[in-house]
Amino acid sequence: MNRATLLAAALVLGLGAGIANAKIPAPVMDDAAKAKAEEAKAKAADAAKKDAELLAKSQDRVAERYKKGQGKGGKAAPAAKGAKPAAAPAKK
Repeated sequence: MNRATLLAAALVLGLGAGIANAKIPAPVMDDAAKAKAEEAKAKAADAAKKDAELLAKSQDRVAERYKKGQGKGGKAAPAAKGAKPAAAPAKK
């Protein structure tokens, strides 16, 4: 290949990269679209709030169950069936 071909190819690639990185302007929203977007945002926030409340309630129940279990003598949770007991540390 000669120099002119390489220069032309580099120029085309350079211009193509510049065009590919160009930003498309955001569409202009009318009042109805803005209201719809705000409504969707409010719905999402409400759903997130409800989910957070449910999570907090379930965490509280688990914590209470754990505390009650600790009051009965502080026994460790039973091992799953088929699980091997932990090895005792080796004496030196």
